[in-house]
Amino acid sequence: MPRADLTWTPQGTPGSARFGDIYYSRDDGLAESRFVFLEGNDLPRRWRDHPRDTFVIGETGFGTGLNFLLAWQAWKAAPLPRPRLHFLSLEQYPLRAPELRQALAHWPELAPFAAALQDAYPPPVPGVHRLQFEGGAITLDLWWAEAGEALADLRQRGLPLVDAWFLDGFAPARNAGMWQEALLGHLGKLSQPGATLATFTAAGAVRRALQASGFAMRKGPGFGRKRERLLGRLERPAERTLPAGTPWDLPETRSPAPRSALVIGAGLAGCATAAAFARRGIPVTLVERGRLAGAASGNAQGMLYTRLSRRHSALTDFALLSFVHASRTYAAMFAGGELESGRDGELCGSFHQHRDREELDALAPLLADTPELAQVLEAAEASARLGVEQQTAGYWFPGSGWMSPAALCQAWTRREGVTLIEDCGDATLRRSGGQWQALGPGGELLATADCAVIACAGHSAGFEGLDWLPLQAIRGQTTQLPAGPPFNSLRTVLCHAGYIAPATAGGHCIGATFNLGDDCVAARAADHRHNLDTLGRAVPAWAGALAELDAATLEGRVAFRCTTPDYLPLAGPAPDLGALTQRFAGLRQNARRDIPHFGAFVPGLYLNIGHGSRGLTSTPLAAELVASLACGEPPPLDRHLARALAPARFPIRDLGRNRL
Repeated sequence: MPRADLTWTPQGTPGSARFGDIYYSRDDGLAESRFVFLEGNDLPRRWRDHPRDTFVIGETGFGTGLNFLLAWQAWKAAPLPRPRLHFLSLEQYPLRAPELRQALAHWPELAPFAAALQDAYPPPVPGVHRLQFEGGAITLDLWWAEAGEALADLRQRGLPLVDAWFLDGFAPARNAGMWQEALLGHLGKLSQPGATLATFTAAGAVRRALQASGFAMRKGPGFGRKRERLLGRLERPAERTLPAGTPWDLPETRSPAPRSALVIGAGLAGCATAAAFARRGIPVTLVERGRLAGAASGNAQGMLYTRLSRRHSALTDFALLSFVHASRTYAAMFAGGELESGRDGELCGSFHQHRDREELDALAPLLADTPELAQVLEAAEASARLGVEQQTAGYWFPGSGWMSPAALCQAWTRREGVTLIEDCGDATLRRSGGQWQALGPGGELLATADCAVIACAGHSAGFEGLDWLPLQAIRGQTTQLPAGPPFNSLRTVLCHAGYIAPATAGGHCIGATFNLGDDCVAARAADHRHNLDTLGRAVPAWAGALAELDAATLEGRVAFRCTTPDYLPLAGPAPDLGALTQRFAGLRQNARRDIPHFGAFVPGLYLNIGHGSRGLTSTPLAAELVASLACGEPPPLDRHLARALAPARFPIRDLGRNRL
């Protein structure tokens, strides 16, 4: 991401060298923001009478985050009951973390809020970054993107989202792009009926563009030396229109947010999904055929992993964004006492061996600007960091580490509003009276809810209407190494062709094999030996000690990863295969043909499966996506990535290849 190019006045006020303007008033930035944006949108009074569970604020220009912190402070002081607050902000030139810290140090009264923002603040990685505060009652979506592109992306969904707008780009005369008519024209289409807006500028071109977008505009008194400002209220709500292309990923109608949810499968995906609904105050029943985290989520240790690449793709972009999100999620759970560091996991960092020198040299200068995300380490520095001799360079991820998947699942299911039912056997689902029912093997009713999420990996294809799911099971066997020398010198996670983390009370969990087409459920000595030899090649200093271990006496575990053909998870609404096939049958003759129809989906049914070996990384963000879609909220991913995860992508591809 491009830098903000900050300047600083002698009084400590930040400014932009790029635009020749300051981020807030030199006289009293707090008073200006409260007057222009909070009072201008009649907040917090409107929260008292808000008809929905969530109030959404949209902002053009996050800057130092001052407006968000003041909205949070005002929300915190507002009387109960109050809606959840969802703050959606766009920024093309995000401040780096040290710059943010310096800018916000100017406001001691905001220190508790600023500290929480700084702890969660994401690196300048393009895309959407979802931050959560107050136990999930406040959501901050930071779109590190050009504002016009981000608004156009949100508008493609065709759904009204925003209740109040803070238009806070630099002055129109200095940053005309933030105030262009095309950009402002998106606002009306993204606004709820009765939405308001406020801005410090009174420029006539801005007023006319907002009027054309459907807002009734008026002038109000400005702050300080500014004579006037603009205020608006949406008087012409936009009708929903089909976006260009073939919008097979979008539902035709918007369902109301569910009042209850049902999740089938209590592994990482299911437990993360249950927690996502619970954060929204939605009671959720979690149904598990066996025991909590008893299948692929039952390994003693799992690694928080991502991939880096010079080339953008849906796979690499989602891997990176979900990694950043997961690392932030787990750090908050450790800080909040939901997890105990060293017992349930540890964000101790991880080093990933990488033998492609050309790739390392190409990425090193790019990563120099984001050391909090990743760095290139040469072998000597990696050896010092790990406490284990390394013979190759690689990537260092300071926010990475290891987690106990079972402990994580337990923490998520302890959230208020989550009810866990274990040992249910193979449940079935049926829809009756507009609700979903989970039935046990004998037909007994287990739970009823407004919406249902299937998150039971390879077993998902056994549900009615889902036999088309292109899921693949890949056997993986881990090996338990004894604690003690020489392995106890390891201080961080080491990823190579396998992985190893610092020991827990049960020793080191290493692995894992990758056995395609193998359905053996028993642990094998040959696979233990494979894991030992792989680690010995990664750490030659340990090769002798590893060779002396008797593989036949070692403990281990076998589980089956559930993957998809493109290695991306399936996270989103379940398609109605018959209706989808009929609606988009024209793709059989021309896969590139534009078919102006919305997608076809089973009402209230969602999937969150196919995370493969990266469930610790991908499930928290996928769960947020599913819950956001079910509740009609602003999404935590841009549309390109949401489509890349949408379950309907496979039937659509098969139609285009004339295989369906």
